Amino acid sequence: MFIVKLIRNKQYPLEIPENVTVKSGDMVIVLTEKGEEAAQACIVPNGVASILIKKKVPSVPMVRVMTEEDKAVLEENKKLEEQGYKDCLELVKQHGLVMSLIQCNYTFDRKKVTFYYTPPERVDFRHLLKDLTKVFKHIRIDLKHIGVRDETSLCSGNGLCGRPFCCCTFKRQFDSINIKLAHDQSMPITPSKISGTCGRLLCCLNYEHKNYIETAKEMVPIGSGVMTEDGVGRVCGLNILTNKVSVKLADGKIKEFPSDKVEMIDTDVNIEIDTDNTTYKYASMQQSDENIDIKQMEDDRNSSTGNI
Repeated sequence: MFIVKLIRNKQYPLEIPENVTVKSGDMVIVLTEKGEEAAQACIVPNGVASILIKKKVPSVPMVRVMTEEDKAVLEENKKLEEQGYKDCLELVKQHGLVMSLIQCNYTFDRKKVTFYYTPPERVDFRHLLKDLTKVFKHIRIDLKHIGVRDETSLCSGNGLCGRPFCCCTFKRQFDSINIKLAHDQSMPITPSKISGTCGRLLCCLNYEHKNYIETAKEMVPIGSGVMTEDGVGRVCGLNILTNKVSVKLADGKIKEFPSDKVEMIDTDVNIEIDTDNTTYKYASMQQSDENIDIKQMEDDRNSSTGNI
């Protein structure tokens, strides 16, 4: 199966006309709902092909393999996009609009130009659109409001892990993410470590959360009285990755024991632990010194619109 990657690197099966030969890596012209667009044809493994078929991803009809003339047009379009971005940005400033212009995108056939922007609030761009029609004549103009997560997926880049952003490679939908996910996984509550380029909590906090919860269910709950090799104590923290529990002993010391080396007891243990800060290990011990409201990093209505 041949596929093409369009905006946000979304993969679509390529519908190739009969008697047309396409090689992997060829640049082709495809027909989308926006009009004609340029894309690169690639062969995908059978496993990927079966997933696309199972999800019933619509195919994109191919118009032709790009010629040298087409490639020259594509280069010209890139220059037009750069200039279009500057022109639109200047008009935004002239009208004093509170909006962040992200990208200008032409279709290959130059029948439509799309401007992506993120606003902190609702924007009345009627006057802006009127002026844009004077600059971009005989072409359809589309202003699309997107969220900060959409912005990052559109611009692309590399994450903290060193790999390309999930949102512009394989991730198609944004799941709801809150700070509890970081707490449950013993993450240090430091904005720079648990947030992405978009300024919101990392999407990957969702990936292993279920495993952490399932593992925690098999461990001694925090606050439980336990018997250890050093005597009676009370569980004050869990380390999910090492499968160990932190226990506060009668002498006030806190020691870490393998989960299978402690035994719950029914007797009330008169040892006080800090219930306000007690959680999975490290989540409360490495609080951030950064003056940032963590709640601002959680999803809100401006995080993602899916309007790309």
